[in-house]
Amino acid sequence: MDIHVQQKTNTTRVLVGVDIGGTKTAVVFCNEPLNILWRREFPTRPESGPDHAIEKILHLIYQGQAETGYGIHSIGVSCGGPLDRHHGIIQRPPNLWTWDDVPIKALLEEEFAIPCALENDANAGAIAEHRFGAGRGSRHMVFLTLGTGLGAGLILNGQIFRGASSLAGEIGHVRLTETGPNGYDKAGSVEGWASGAGMALHAAETIRAAIANGEPTILADRRPDISARDIGAAMAEGDKVAARIVQETGRRLGEALALLVDILNPERIVVGGLALRFGDYLLEPARKRMQEEALPTAAAACSVVPAALGEQIGDAAAICIAMGLLNVD
Repeated sequence: MDIHVQQKTNTTRVLVGVDIGGTKTAVVFCNEPLNILWRREFPTRPESGPDHAIEKILHLIYQGQAETGYGIHSIGVSCGGPLDRHHGIIQRPPNLWTWDDVPIKALLEEEFAIPCALENDANAGAIAEHRFGAGRGSRHMVFLTLGTGLGAGLILNGQIFRGASSLAGEIGHVRLTETGPNGYDKAGSVEGWASGAGMALHAAETIRAAIANGEPTILADRRPDISARDIGAAMAEGDKVAARIVQETGRRLGEALALLVDILNPERIVVGGLALRFGDYLLEPARKRMQEEALPTAAAACSVVPAALGEQIGDAAAICIAMGLLNVD
């Protein structure tokens, strides 16, 4: 479903979505169904602590109200876990390492005197893609966030599945190899191999080895600040080292997909983040590896597709929280 800018009407009351990530935070004003009225974003800078970002979030919500003239109905906050969604507390996610027990729900409700809800970004993304995107029509779906970190949202029998401690879907924490890039405080984890941050770590090692072997690569000058964006740009210019990095990331992603297929037997796996940047260059090696590793009948029943909501998945996910679509316990 396309998300587009709509002109305001005099009686519109809007939903506010706050998408908090390790790299950036966005504040978006929408009315149903997902029509963007106003949007701003800023660097999260977790090294600066939560106060910097929270102050900016408050400022932008007030700014959005002032510039649009709309009243606010509710606020939805999407953020990587771990978190306590019932009490609305962000509990030091790996990519927000300074955010120790931040009561974001209470802070926003006290400031604006309207309802606020907090949800894991993978769960929120799963709901958004299931209702409005690539998961429409499926009953058993997995949504993977491949951003700075990596998580999964599970739709089973048409319902969001959170687990006994609201931690279901943390595939990023699963160890694939004894050694390897560090993600989620675990070397060789799925997040270490297949997230944006993990790809950068793996890239640094690959580039080092290429230079030692006399293999040319335009990525040599990007160390130590290499990013997935740099890798994509280099691959677009025909850089073989960059292509190898993406393919290896895809293969490791495929190993994680095989685990999900064997355990959950989903009919669809929707992949966001890196899949939108690299497309089939990433997904084809992932699909091939999944077919090699998973039970053949289960793998044959599952399609692996990029997220349909594209780069706006974070906005859509946060707005879905405000829409009250995540209230199934």
